[in-house]
Amino acid sequence: MSLMVFLTEEPSAKAFLDAFIPRKYPDWLEGRDFRVIAFSGKSDLMAKIPAKLRGWSDARFVILHDKDANDCLILKQKIRDLCRQNGQPGALIRIVCRELESWYLGDLAAVAQAFNRPQHGQQRHKSKFRQPDDLGNPKQELKKILPEYTQIAGSQRIGLFLSPSPEDNSSTSFRVFLSGLDNFVTAQ
Repeated sequence: MSLMVFLTEEPSAKAFLDAFIPRKYPDWLEGRDFRVIAFSGKSDLMAKIPAKLRGWSDARFVILHDKDANDCLILKQKIRDLCRQNGQPGALIRIVCRELESWYLGDLAAVAQAFNRPQHGQQRHKSKFRQPDDLGNPKQELKKILPEYTQIAGSQRIGLFLSPSPEDNSSTSFRVFLSGLDNFVTAQ
């Protein structure tokens, strides 16, 4: 298996993936099978994608970018063009709708477990959490129910509990990420 390199726009996504990927793929070791590289925001990620892609010609890439207020299709095409221009046309590109906290709100049982707050798991039945990708500000919604949540430490904690099964998460973009990742891994 070739090295799987995840490029993320922020340290919180790295913290999440560092905790989640070994649970999803228990045989994988960080550094041998996968590596997660975080950048300092969207602009930094976009500026440094070319060098990273050219620097590891034998690696396979997964690029995660928050949708925020962007047009998903235009953003994905822009990243796809960068990948093609820099020798990695087969990179897996996943747009997180709207932001990483949408994925967490899609599995409130995991959030409850990560923070030892069983009552939060019941909130998954609220209508606004049935489609967390549609929330205007998922980070703010998560902070409302979990005021102690911080992006990096919280992402790492939640990554230890978020289910790797698509049926356990109501976030469509997380399910698409899982499906794409599984297909990408088996296509090696």
